[in-house]
Amino acid sequence: MRCRIDFKYALCLELDDPGFHHSVLTDFRDRLLEDDRADALLDLALERIKEAGLVTERGTARTDSTYVLAHARDLTTLELVSEAIRATLEELARDGSPLLDALIDEEWAERYGRPVRLGKQPTRPAARLKQAGQDAHLLLRAVIDDGPRGRQAEALRQIFLQYFLVEGNGRARPRTEKDGLPPGSRRIVSPYETEARWAIRGDTRWCGYLVHATETCDPDSPNVITDVATTGPVKDSEELPAIHDRLERRGLLPEEHLADGGYVTVGLLEAAATRGVTLTGPVKDSGSWQQRRGDGFAREDFHIDFDKRQVTCPRGKTSGNWLELPSQAPYTLVRFDKRYCDPCPDRERCTRSREGRSISFLPRHLHERQQTNRAQQQDPQWLRTYGSRAGVEGTMSEIVNGHAGRRCRYRGQAKTHVQHVLTAIAINIERLDAHESPEHRPRQLTSFQGYLVKHGYSIPRWWRGKN
Repeated sequence: MRCRIDFKYALCLELDDPGFHHSVLTDFRDRLLEDDRADALLDLALERIKEAGLVTERGTARTDSTYVLAHARDLTTLELVSEAIRATLEELARDGSPLLDALIDEEWAERYGRPVRLGKQPTRPAARLKQAGQDAHLLLRAVIDDGPRGRQAEALRQIFLQYFLVEGNGRARPRTEKDGLPPGSRRIVSPYETEARWAIRGDTRWCGYLVHATETCDPDSPNVITDVATTGPVKDSEELPAIHDRLERRGLLPEEHLADGGYVTVGLLEAAATRGVTLTGPVKDSGSWQQRRGDGFAREDFHIDFDKRQVTCPRGKTSGNWLELPSQAPYTLVRFDKRYCDPCPDRERCTRSREGRSISFLPRHLHERQQTNRAQQQDPQWLRTYGSRAGVEGTMSEIVNGHAGRRCRYRGQAKTHVQHVLTAIAINIERLDAHESPEHRPRQLTSFQGYLVKHGYSIPRWWRGKN
């Protein structure tokens, strides 16, 4: 309203009306953080779309995810600890804490008086990290003795526990690998963004979150985003039950749900079927070395007789050593005696163990579902149906490239989720507008294409377009 004349006309405002100040947008965002109001806003939008008949329950949906970079810069351990100390001192100064008078001297003022920016090769990094640990220990003891901790003091406490140990003499020292550093998926990466974590998928390594988007993909209807979720860098399969819960609550649970292998496990196939949802996606192979080798005996080459509780190997030897160990649950373990395996001419193709071959498998109903899924993946009709899943890649590209969704605009998972929900609603509005105005606007000829047409060259009609 401050900058655009069309909004002033729409709201019947004077042209010189200053409009609201941009800072009130943060208040609007903070209100959306309360009581899951952002999701309630998406619920309301989807309810209106359902009333218009543009989306229905028991259709077809597809889901995908992509990574989102946190609103934080990469910090070395020394930078992280030093900046956490400085952030805590800033917090104490804002609160007018008397602790600063007892802590601060010339050395502290020099070390933490400005934001930490270290070069690629800082001087004396080990000694400086040890000094930062001692400073953090001293500061935390003073803060804890003073009373309740603030947000930055709590972040400093968690960072200190992750990267330092307190010895018997009461002095802090940096942790080493022998002391047990926490994995990257649990380490805090910034004192201002304590929820973001490091993650690796394939060749991609990032610090931040994941955004999961689910959309309808029924023919002759617009593709509407029906669910969006912001999670930590967890496995996709861990989020699928929550997606189904939200879709069921909105009355938009699909009859068929297309998802890639990251979302599909045998247990989730079974759980989705109990909801009346056909989860379509490939179940990952076992990944055994026999399967990768291509000429070895994998688990699929063994015959499992659940009624007799025994397994027969490809060479005809049968083992009844049927073990249902609590530590292996829900898998069943069957071991073959080495007196069968040692004289076998195919031992090198079957096992590398000095003992006999052992295989593990799921309970009967899950095992049969797993076998059925893998057999379906060879069916051309299943492949054509599953091919529709690839369309969700365009939606992820639209979120990332069309709405700058690769990077978080805010700090914290809750605020980032508000960003993703509002992005999904905006995409739905754009798609519904395009669905209501389906005028085809053919691509215009480029200069070179015009030259080819003018001189009578034969060109394909599918890219020729219309003048």
